[in-house]
Amino acid sequence: MPESEPPTPAPAVSHRRKRSLSRRGALGAGVAVAGAAVLTPAVFAATESDPDPASAPDAGSRSGSASGGDPATTPERFPATRSAAATGTGTATTPFAAAWVGVRWSGDPGGADIRFPGDTGFRPLTGGCATVEGGGTALVAAGDARTYEVRAADGATDVRSLAIDTAHGPARTVQVPSQPTRVRGVRYLSRPAWGADESKRYKDGKVNSPEKYYALQSVTVHHTDTPNGDADPAATVRAIYEYHAVTLDWGDIGYHFLIDEAGDVYEGRYSGDDGIPAFNADGDLVTAFHTAGYNSGNLGIALLGTLTDQGPTDAAKASLTRLIKVIARFKGLDPKAQITYTNPVNGVTKTVTTVGGHRDWLQTDCPGQTMYDLLTEVRAAASR
Repeated sequence: MPESEPPTPAPAVSHRRKRSLSRRGALGAGVAVAGAAVLTPAVFAATESDPDPASAPDAGSRSGSASGGDPATTPERFPATRSAAATGTGTATTPFAAAWVGVRWSGDPGGADIRFPGDTGFRPLTGGCATVEGGGTALVAAGDARTYEVRAADGATDVRSLAIDTAHGPARTVQVPSQPTRVRGVRYLSRPAWGADESKRYKDGKVNSPEKYYALQSVTVHHTDTPNGDADPAATVRAIYEYHAVTLDWGDIGYHFLIDEAGDVYEGRYSGDDGIPAFNADGDLVTAFHTAGYNSGNLGIALLGTLTDQGPTDAAKASLTRLIKVIARFKGLDPKAQITYTNPVNGVTKTVTTVGGHRDWLQTDCPGQTMYDLLTEVRAAASR
């Protein structure tokens, strides 16, 4: 969901890695900024002023060199993501057991359904977090199905689907930071730590969505509209990455951060080889793809799960609150304030609360009614 919607992808897209990408693990704790009036990214990463229990003695540190050298890493193995594309409606057969199916079409946003073996009927493909211009889209848990059937209403065209497996593919090795990575005491899993395949960001030998950076104005909370009680949230994050980067042709995962039910925080959108997650070395926010038309300067945090009839776990809500708190302090934002967001790309404005839900920007159920109702509590806690 960039500010200018990307072109519709072809049914089969060639994505390949152009160069070897060294992903930073951290900024060191020994950075000193004398006489600085504004927190730099290094200070943001290296200091901890919150008396929260999660702030362990090493909470201000991130593995690696403060001078920007590569951090110490350990090779870890992750299953390579497998995908199989199909076009049109009808039944598709996959060469592997698919955990997810991503679908996109043109026309009515509610104009397509899907069903898997064992279903008594079709499932409507509506209500998800992702939105696309001129059509609809959804990512659906497939339960390791090897076939699925897509149906479209009259007027829905250009139906494309992608079966995805992120748990059982051949192993690939990723260099993961050896020490925990933290942002002001908030521990997070870096992109290597959840198995991000950086080649997914490339298309025809070039970065599909080059990084652009703008001053932070607002924070938007989402839910991923995926099943609750997730036994393998890292695999789900990889599936969302595949769906966003390839199926929707956004070139990367749409959120800046994701949070699972255990309260683990995942680094989302790639922000460069230096600086901190979501920001560049100058403290500006990388543009992601979570709120179409209002992405630049708007940080997106997604809670894994469906939070329509149930709220987030205590751990997830605590991590969300702490993450918003440190980001708001970093940039001097009041989570409870009413602001006029101004899109730095096209000048479009919108009156919102600094910390809001996806539905405050667009017509969507996201982040689920129960989570939306909790945002007042989250804002207040993040302001203390």
